[in-house]
Amino acid sequence: MKITGTEFIKQFESIVPLELAEDNDPVGLHIGTLNKPINRVMMTLDVRPDVVQEAIDKKIDLIVAKHPPIFRPVKHLLVDDFQTKMYADLLKHDIAVYAAHTNMDIVDNGLNDLFCEMLGIEATDYLRQTHEYFYRKLVVYVPTTHAESLRKAFGEAGVGAYHNYDYTSFSSSGTGRFRPLEKAQPAIGENNELTSVEEEKIELMFLPQQYPTVLAIINEYHPYEEPMFDIFPLENISKTYGIGRIGTLENSMSLLDFVEKVKKTFGLNAIRLTTDTKDKQVKTVAICGGSGEKFYKDALKRGADVYITGDVYYHTAHDMMEEGLSVIDPGHYIESVCKKYYVELFNQWKQQNDWDVTFIESDVNTNPFEII
Repeated sequence: MKITGTEFIKQFESIVPLELAEDNDPVGLHIGTLNKPINRVMMTLDVRPDVVQEAIDKKIDLIVAKHPPIFRPVKHLLVDDFQTKMYADLLKHDIAVYAAHTNMDIVDNGLNDLFCEMLGIEATDYLRQTHEYFYRKLVVYVPTTHAESLRKAFGEAGVGAYHNYDYTSFSSSGTGRFRPLEKAQPAIGENNELTSVEEEKIELMFLPQQYPTVLAIINEYHPYEEPMFDIFPLENISKTYGIGRIGTLENSMSLLDFVEKVKKTFGLNAIRLTTDTKDKQVKTVAICGGSGEKFYKDALKRGADVYITGDVYYHTAHDMMEEGLSVIDPGHYIESVCKKYYVELFNQWKQQNDWDVTFIESDVNTNPFEII
C-alpha cells in the first residue's frame, strides 16, 4: 500500500509527539512537503551536505533527522554557501526533511530509554520534569451491541492507558430513551416514535492530546447519528514527562570498569572522564544524550554515582568535580544509535500496515571529531 509523508509522520508523531519538545526547539517539518507519496525514507542524526548528497543519490523522498537542520533563522539563501546550498539541493530534488529533537529524548521509550537499555540501567526515572498533563474522563453511552467494539477501539488506540495498565474502563448498564424527529436518520428506532435501547455507560481516562483520537473513534464505532458523551477534567491525576534518565545497575562495579562498559557499548576508542576519585563504585547512573551538562545538578540531587552526557564545558567539569559527581562524556555522536533503532521500528510498521515504502539508515558518519 502506497502512503504519503503525511500518513507516515502521523504514525511517527503518535509515539514522538511534537508537544513534548522543549520550548523553542524547532521540531517538525523543516523543508519541503509531506503532502506527497513517499517511496524511500532515510533516518539520520544530522542533516549535512554529504547526507543530502547521499539522499539525492539514493532517491530519498523524506529524511527524518534527530537534529533540526535549521536550528537558527536563515538570513540568506545562497547557493555559494555550503550550508544554505544544501537547502536548495533538498528543494530541487523534492526531498522533505522532518526533525524530532528533544521530544525524542523526553518521550517514553525514546532515545534516553534506549541508552539505559543498552547499558543495563534499570528502574529508571527522568532527571528533570518537563511536562505535566492532567487526565480527562470520558463518559459515553452506547448500545450494548456496540459496546465491546467501542472499548476495543479505545484500547487499541491507547485511550485508557494508565501507568502499567492499558485497556482500562468501567461499564454499567441502563436504558437509553429518545425520539427521532422528522429530519433524523436514526440507526435504531423510527422517526417520531419513542425508542428505548439497552445501553452501556463506558467510563475511561484519556490525556488531552488524545482528544482528537477519542472523537474519531466515537464517530467511527458509535452507531448513533448523534452520540451522547460527557468529558470531565481530572485535576488530581496526571502524567508527567522529563528529560534525561536515572536508574540502577543490577550489580555495582568500579568506575573504571563502567567506563569500559560505556566505551564497548557505544563502540568508542576513548571518552572523557571527570572525577574526584577513580576507585569509587558505581550503582546509580544518570544519563542524558546530547549536551546535557545543565542537568548535572539534577543528577546530584537524585544521588547519581556517575552522570553520562556529552559536550561537557571545561569550567562546568571543574564544578562537577568539586561537587563530587563523576561524569563520563562519550560525545554527542552516541545519539546516532537512533538510526538503527527507528528504522527497525519503521519496518515493523511497514509489515503491520502493508506499506509499500523502503526505510534505510544514513551511511554517513557525521561525527566532526575523531581520535588520532
